[in-house]
Amino acid sequence: MNRQLIRSYILLVAVAVLLFTVPVAFTLTRQLRDDTELSVLREAETMALLLGNGDRISCEALTEVARAYGRETPGDVQATPTGSCAPHLPEPTADAALTRAVRHDDPTTDWGSDFIWGERLTVTVPARGATAVRIVYSTSDMTRRLWQIWGFRAGLAVLVLAAAAAIGAFAARRITAPLRELNSMASKFSDGDLTARSPVTGPPETQTLARTLNQGAERLDTLVASQRIFVADASHQLRTPLTALRLSLDNIADGVDDESVREDVDQATAEVVRMSRLVNGLLVLARAEAKVTAAEPLSLKDIVDERLTVWRPAADERGVTITLRGSGVGDRPSVLAGPGHLDQVLDNVLSNALEVSPDGGTITVRMESGAGEVVLSVADEGPGMSDAEKSRAFDRFWRGQGLTGRSGSGLGLAVVKQLVTDDGGTVTLADAAGGGLCVRITLRAAQRVG
Repeated sequence: MNRQLIRSYILLVAVAVLLFTVPVAFTLTRQLRDDTELSVLREAETMALLLGNGDRISCEALTEVARAYGRETPGDVQATPTGSCAPHLPEPTADAALTRAVRHDDPTTDWGSDFIWGERLTVTVPARGATAVRIVYSTSDMTRRLWQIWGFRAGLAVLVLAAAAAIGAFAARRITAPLRELNSMASKFSDGDLTARSPVTGPPETQTLARTLNQGAERLDTLVASQRIFVADASHQLRTPLTALRLSLDNIADGVDDESVREDVDQATAEVVRMSRLVNGLLVLARAEAKVTAAEPLSLKDIVDERLTVWRPAADERGVTITLRGSGVGDRPSVLAGPGHLDQVLDNVLSNALEVSPDGGTITVRMESGAGEVVLSVADEGPGMSDAEKSRAFDRFWRGQGLTGRSGSGLGLAVVKQLVTDDGGTVTLADAAGGGLCVRITLRAAQRVG
């Protein structure tokens, strides 16, 4: 926007300079031409009077005047000799202009070109009888003067445009300063900083926009805070009765000897456990949706190493190997993410990969740095998913037909997608190279840390 304002300002000034400078330059050029033509014509008429007198004194005066004129000006005087006056001057070449002056008593002026002028100005003035005086005036001095006229105005125009550009840049920055403040506030807001506000400055239009955005931010911050309070209250209110119900069922099972009743109690206990797992998953998802935090640069390598250290003991129990590969391993890439988001993402993805991996299998974690982004992928050697299953894998409560179908809540990948999307990234599912499923998480790259 600054560049557009500066270009518009320079264009307006350029049009104004063009409309003022060019007509003035043309007027000065025309005035220079007319003054020169009038001066040469007047000198030629004076010399023609001396030639027309025909006496010796006038003839000698004509010679002296012509020589003085040649010394003082770039013009050369030519004259037609008569019987009584033969000045020591060159004779004019016979041409149409000379014929017109002698026969029709009509002075002629020839600039040598229709565009401004040529190399010389030729003025032919008739004298008494069949005689004439011609002045051939070089226009080299006029051409030099012409370049001075146009060059001065061109230089002046450049200076004016440079000053206009400087003033335009200053004015544009002053005009767009409130918009930059609004953009800064919007950028912080999009990164999760709900406390960001824009100063109410600038013209009335931007002040109104700033107030509207600030009011919307206040309302959204209030709604998010209310949702956080609700999630905290729900976590306490739902977990407590489920825990009490499970304890009651355990007490009943301990005091019952009837196998059929014990079987029913065990089934009810299993449903309570499943409900507790489902409630926990819903609370995690609700927290992910309610918790809006500003993204900050984090070392992806450090987070991955920490989570792999936590999950390797569980993998070793089943003989599953977790390996870390990729170009980003040595580069230690940094990504923009909310605190704690990547930990939850990796926990959910590694948990799913470990459940579907066969005993003795391998889970491959790979980091790859690209242009402005970092890709984190987790590939397993499980049964994988069909295209139809991949399209529904991020839906809430959807469970696949694999090993996770019996015990999973169907919320793990939904939580992953919510957290990655909040950090400005994307998550996709693809077939692993050696069979199984590959979860590709694309995150925004940040400047290196540490």
